[in-house]
Amino acid sequence: MEKKDYLKNTVEHIDFTAINAVDIIRAMRGMSFTARDLAVAAEIYDTMLADRECAVILTIAGSTSAAGCMRIYADLVRYNMVDAIVATGATIVDMDFFEALGFRHYQGSPHVDDQELRRLYIDRIYDTYIDEEELQICDRTIREIADGLSPKPCSSREFIREMGRYLTTHAVKKNSLVQAAFEADVPIFCPAFSDSSAGFGLVLHQASHPDQHVSIDSVKDFRELTAIKMAVENSGLLMIGGGVPKNFAQDTVICAEVLGKEVPMHRYAIQITVADARDGACSSSTLREATSWGKVDVSYEQMVYAEATSVLPLLASYAYHQGNWKGRPQRRLARHCV
Repeated sequence: MEKKDYLKNTVEHIDFTAINAVDIIRAMRGMSFTARDLAVAAEIYDTMLADRECAVILTIAGSTSAAGCMRIYADLVRYNMVDAIVATGATIVDMDFFEALGFRHYQGSPHVDDQELRRLYIDRIYDTYIDEEELQICDRTIREIADGLSPKPCSSREFIREMGRYLTTHAVKKNSLVQAAFEADVPIFCPAFSDSSAGFGLVLHQASHPDQHVSIDSVKDFRELTAIKMAVENSGLLMIGGGVPKNFAQDTVICAEVLGKEVPMHRYAIQITVADARDGACSSSTLREATSWGKVDVSYEQMVYAEATSVLPLLASYAYHQGNWKGRPQRRLARHCV
């Protein structure tokens, strides 16, 4: 087989605005197990949007963007349903920015000869394929952006903002999360930014500018997101997966305390995950466990143990069609970071 034989069926990103999930979520409220958990989570998210004092922080870990949820995240920004984002570098760069440059992810199979894929320069995410040669163009584009910036340390938020600015004139696909966030002044943080295509691009940049170069200051990321928490105080978390993005967002409450300001715990919290709590983590603590650390209030919290691509579209559709996002103040939280 040739490369084109593998890269022919594109992943299509779901449009939650075109599907009204209100009735199915309401029906699930009368069920049990994951169905009822999802219904409760959807109601909590809708309550966050109805609470005009609440800033919604979306955290994303895992590969849901590559698997068909990319439009969901961009539309949550477009419809003012999230106010800040914490994500993995792969979500933002290898997936969203990558597609904004005109490339695609492809439907594949987990039952394949990975040595054959390697020979053809095809990367695999379970049953999804990426053209490695196109991904390297993404790497070099990150280098190009870095080459055009003043040589200094910056937060990932600052660098991702420049990625969004770049897309306003260079994007092939216009509805990316990175560009939508830039245009809406929604800050995106990637506390492990270099663990992605961005890392390769920044290595190329620093190798060609060994004395004067851009670097990423993850401590500045933490300080900036904490400044947002201190400014808004009332906050809710919508967490897809766990890991660094989840813990980073939760920890802002503790960081504010370290800085001498007492702020409320995150009032609302939802986590969609397949992680197990028996290893002492659940990809960062369970929401109730986080209360012992002073991070999350348990008044409105819900764990949903499910693979996110199967339940996130329903949750987002329910909240969208309920309509409580209409009239929310547009917070433009990036202004608290400068």
